[in-house]
Amino acid sequence: MIQFLLNRELRSERALDPNTTVLQYLREHRGKTGTKEGCASGDCGACTVVVGELVGERLRYRTLNSCLTFVSALHGKQLISVEDLKDQGRLHSVQQAMVDCHGSQCGFCTPGFVMSLFALQKNAGAVNEYDPHQTHEALAGNLCRCTGYRPILEAAEQACCSKQPDQFDAREAETIAQLKAIAPREMAELSDGEKRCLSPLTVAELAEVYAANPEARLLAGGTDLALEVTQFHRALPVMIHVGQIAEMKQVQLTDRHIEIGAAAPLTDCYAALAAEYPDFGELLQRFASLQIRNQGTLGGNIGNASPIGDSPPLLIALGAEVVLRKGASTRTLPLEDYFIDYKVTARQPGEFIEKVRVPRATPDRLFRAYKVSKRLDDDISAVCAAFDLTIADGVIAEARVAFGGMAAIPKRAAACEATLTGAPWNQQTVEAACDALAEDFTPLTDFRASREYRLLVAQNLLRKCFLEQQAPTTETRVTAYV
Repeated sequence: MIQFLLNRELRSERALDPNTTVLQYLREHRGKTGTKEGCASGDCGACTVVVGELVGERLRYRTLNSCLTFVSALHGKQLISVEDLKDQGRLHSVQQAMVDCHGSQCGFCTPGFVMSLFALQKNAGAVNEYDPHQTHEALAGNLCRCTGYRPILEAAEQACCSKQPDQFDAREAETIAQLKAIAPREMAELSDGEKRCLSPLTVAELAEVYAANPEARLLAGGTDLALEVTQFHRALPVMIHVGQIAEMKQVQLTDRHIEIGAAAPLTDCYAALAAEYPDFGELLQRFASLQIRNQGTLGGNIGNASPIGDSPPLLIALGAEVVLRKGASTRTLPLEDYFIDYKVTARQPGEFIEKVRVPRATPDRLFRAYKVSKRLDDDISAVCAAFDLTIADGVIAEARVAFGGMAAIPKRAAACEATLTGAPWNQQTVEAACDALAEDFTPLTDFRASREYRLLVAQNLLRKCFLEQQAPTTETRVTAYV
């Protein structure tokens, strides 16, 4: 059984298909049709809802794509949909702002925008505080096809600058007490009699249940796994949800590493990675949408073994490791050795990624990362490049170069690295290393880019890295190219 709050109503679900998404649950099981399905793939934001959860003694509100969230992920949390904002016949201030600023035309995307604005307003630091950058980030995952964003941005400014206590603030203590009462205390199971989803609470419990069910699919944020249900209409007979395991959601700093639990949402990874590697932080801000980053995990981005995942090239260049666990045994593997072939990894049956270790930055390292995509926000990379160079007295002492989108797996550029290592850091060396990239990769052609384009872009990104280091700029380096 799982328990959660549907706004203020306690819901206990015992016999429900665990393949049911939150979007389906709202529309088909609860009759709440304000939340819309636009794409069923987490791209348009029409299905955006807000989930409240306890962090210590406070409530935290985050947006999610309900089309990619399975109901089991709601266990112990509060689900808020657009119907819940109106109170005693009065529109919520974010709804009123959309009306006042004429932010809606056909209205189909409007509920998603309203929920993103609601979370933005809730998370604003102070009354009458408006941050344009935060607003753009909050709305980047919401697409409007018929009006344009100026009136919606004006609505965001009005909502944040006229922030007043609402019914959620008035009931905060009550909500916290309700969530404490339903906090998970033992492994939960959601099943319709045929399909089931298990939610362990500890790493040891996960190891045990995964060993007993090696055929199960591991579910973290579900932003990739859910597509099998929503896009390919496949049933997932057994899932194990890792989102309740506190140990696997931690981000910790040691003397040598940033240790990131495999179930930590990307939003929670941002501060630590951005502080050590600003380019990594900039890339994370362009990693899909805020809704996806609130849900997707670093462990999941590695575990799905996509050749165009954004984080693996950066992590490989930095020399990151994954800690794999099976039963009571663990082993540590360099991330570059985790990927074997397209969608094939070194993970054994019953083995899972427990955490990721990223070496901390040192003053002598030059780290640059670049994402090339057709649009700036919420898009998949055509090429993702990462360069980690140690330069001493004008000579490259060590070079680690990795790319995504250039092969069947994210991988290092061995010939390019060999050309760079021990050579002077100058234009001649860079040009020779660019030529060497043609030995490292034979990219494919697909709808995102041709093989010729990919190779030329990869070479140009190395040139860009060199030129930026010669004349540092404060402009954003994680650049999109059309």
